[in-house]
Amino acid sequence: MFARMKVFRSRRVVTPDGVRAATVHVRGEKIEAVADYDAWPTSAERVDVGEAVLMPGVVDTHVHVNEPGRTDWEGFRSATRAAASGGVTALVDMPLNSIPPTTTAAALRTKKQEARGQCLIDVGFWGGVVPGNAGELEGLVREGAKGAKAFMCFSGVDEFPGSKEEDLRPAMAELKRLGRPLLVHAEVEEPIDALAAEIASRDPRSYLTYLASRPPEAEEEAIALITRLCRETGARTHVVHHSAATALPLIRQARADGLPFTAETCPHYLHFAAEDIRDGATAYKCAPPIRERSNRELLWSALDEGALELVASDHSPCTPALKKMEVGDFMAAWGGISGLQLGLPVTWTGASSRGHSLSRLVKWMCEATARLAGLEHQKGKLAPGFDADLVVFEPEATFTVDVKRLEHKNKVTPYAEGELRGVVTSTYLRGTRIFHQGEHAPELKGQFL
Repeated sequence: MFARMKVFRSRRVVTPDGVRAATVHVRGEKIEAVADYDAWPTSAERVDVGEAVLMPGVVDTHVHVNEPGRTDWEGFRSATRAAASGGVTALVDMPLNSIPPTTTAAALRTKKQEARGQCLIDVGFWGGVVPGNAGELEGLVREGAKGAKAFMCFSGVDEFPGSKEEDLRPAMAELKRLGRPLLVHAEVEEPIDALAAEIASRDPRSYLTYLASRPPEAEEEAIALITRLCRETGARTHVVHHSAATALPLIRQARADGLPFTAETCPHYLHFAAEDIRDGATAYKCAPPIRERSNRELLWSALDEGALELVASDHSPCTPALKKMEVGDFMAAWGGISGLQLGLPVTWTGASSRGHSLSRLVKWMCEATARLAGLEHQKGKLAPGFDADLVVFEPEATFTVDVKRLEHKNKVTPYAEGELRGVVTSTYLRGTRIFHQGEHAPELKGQFL
């Protein structure tokens, strides 16, 4: 027996060919057709969103869910509720900050056991590269890992050590064989360590102290090294949360040379500027750091030209105590931005003010992210055969961030009280509405990717 058709209609549907008046025909969990605006059969269940935008669900490929082990920081239930509230219909979980870290097939099985039955949206998993675990990567991929992430410096947690060149080379060769990407936190420690004595004498409450402690050279040297290894091994290589504009020429050159090399940036690097961060405001601390306003504008230019391919949240929450907010010590505080629920409006706020279109927003946050995770034939587009992941978005509406309305387990975020543009009113996962005007569906229909 065929599932009944559901038809969505809008004057502004973001299709792969641009924004137009259209209907999206859904049969079961898949998109059957993207048709003319008047293709509006009375026999179907009909949802007309009027002038609101109908766009694909966001695919966020950089989320630290932290479960199991650090579920007081975040967990699958709270993270996926936050995601649905922000128009995210699929996320890929990072391998660190959970205990155990996802560096073996057994650890990934444990994580999936914890996540099962808790997810409001679809969830995938990255494995991890740490010294000595290249032999574990095949098992991780067999267990479902979409690829693997490495740190080129201290990760912030002892159970996920950073990798040096001698660790990365065999891991990249193995990932090449397995057909999976390496994701890399591209900062090396030497330029950071060289400044340690000088930084120790500065005021730890000053954001400029923290900014100086993570110089652009750490990113530049890391990208030079990982580009060389990409060229040597042929492994698909992706730089996560890129921050330093001075390293963009290296990324451009790698792409010009035809290497399988991509890079992302994050909403917080596109939104904030170092000059505006108050002393003691440790909610803004992340690594690499939020840099100067001029640096921010160069990141926007790199997105525009395609040197940076995508935007992902790098949602990295923790408990309020770890942010050291009572003393405002940037050097002692945990580094991570909490922003999973807000990534879409934050990015649209900056994009729309710079003249970028909704189509560009979808390319950065839906299409390119799906491609990174190997989901380009399933997620990220409103096209026949794709999952019916749909978001009703009001791009002209504005709102003030009220932390009490955030679904993140911990409400500490630098976006608090900020004015943003773009409101998610409804989110549909594979044809079923899971969020609508502040309310979530009671049934948890998320699947593993």
